Amino acid sequence: MVLNNIKSIFQNESIKKKIIATLLLILVYKFLSVIPVYWVDTTKLSAIMEANRWLSFFSSLMWGWLSNFSIILMGLSPYINALIIIQLLWVIVPKIWDLQKEWEQWQKKINKYTRYLTLPLAFVQSYWMIVLLNTLASGSIIDISDTQTVLIAMTIVTTGTLFLMWLWEVMTEKWIWNGISVIITAWVLASVPWNIMSHIAAWNYPLLVGLIIASLAIIYVIIKFTEWNRRIPIIYTRTGREEKSYFPIRINQAWMIPIIFAVSLVTFPAIIGQILSGPGSSETSSKIGKFLLEYFSMSNPSWIFILIYFLLVLGFSFFYVSITFNTENVAESIQKRGGYIPWIRPGSETADYLSKVSEHLNLFGGWFLALIAILPYVMSKIMWQSVDFIISASWLIIIVSVILDLVRKVDAEMKMFDYSKFK
Repeated sequence: MVLNNIKSIFQNESIKKKIIATLLLILVYKFLSVIPVYWVDTTKLSAIMEANRWLSFFSSLMWGWLSNFSIILMGLSPYINALIIIQLLWVIVPKIWDLQKEWEQWQKKINKYTRYLTLPLAFVQSYWMIVLLNTLASGSIIDISDTQTVLIAMTIVTTGTLFLMWLWEVMTEKWIWNGISVIITAWVLASVPWNIMSHIAAWNYPLLVGLIIASLAIIYVIIKFTEWNRRIPIIYTRTGREEKSYFPIRINQAWMIPIIFAVSLVTFPAIIGQILSGPGSSETSSKIGKFLLEYFSMSNPSWIFILIYFLLVLGFSFFYVSITFNTENVAESIQKRGGYIPWIRPGSETADYLSKVSEHLNLFGGWFLALIAILPYVMSKIMWQSVDFIISASWLIIIVSVILDLVRKVDAEMKMFDYSKFK
């Protein structure tokens, strides 16, 4: 059955071309990730990574590109930061709020301003990344005093981020899946064999079996969580007779976005701590840096860090849904098509009802996301050692969501392909 489905997929020329093109673009991304900036001493950088456990952990958050100072060193983090800033401005500035009434125009404006803001943010962030590594290596990674060299390195890293952003947008626009999600999925799945082999090499067979079982159990829970939704009944009367339909609202409306936003903020104090506590720092700066590292290190998190991380994920969940799910537009669209929710008046009452339902569902969705995000850290605190699943619980949400979305979209295109044969 599975082989027949795979065979039928590759008989569809459209899907086959999309799969091949996507794989080629993933290879381009992988090729870029191993090209280092020319002036960086990667040998000394590798030695620092081995000696500094926190930096190795931070490198994993940066998709491993930090280990060789890749030209796409920062990944999409400047774009994510720009998106957070733009969406915060959306709440504060009334003119941006008014744009949301015209969804397509609003979305185009948001994307355009986010791209514009990504450039200066990437340029500034590249400088601080160089300063961070140079501080940890006592100035031996790159010559900070050589302004021309530093500017060229910053330009290369910034260009790499912009090219990667363009690559992801091309994948999203030209094919049926989200480019960012596919690349993240490919990166995460590529690390699974290494994780398994590391346990085998250490003869941790009982722990490996336990982690595999726990990972499968978490995947099952996430699938149920991702697919669960509440169907709001709607009755349409345009044709002279009542037609019943449903408007689904998912419990996981924010997807993986709150965790990505929260990680971007919660790692910032530790980065500042590393810089302040580096060689040559004053006594006061060193104390502040050590305090930040003690309480905000992701490799050895404190309960304060875990609590703040939990609250950030929960808060961003509500924030993101409040921006992306405009109940007034939905209520207006339902009314224009001659529909109404039983026992609820069209217009503002429908919008209020949808808003209450969304907030109620998002309360459960936000809590679930936050619990999944902090689960590895809580396990590490309880078991007194760093423990995570074969695939990190946080990444499992995006993996499951991407695979389910791909299955749905491929299935929909296959049905269109089968239907076209009978025309």
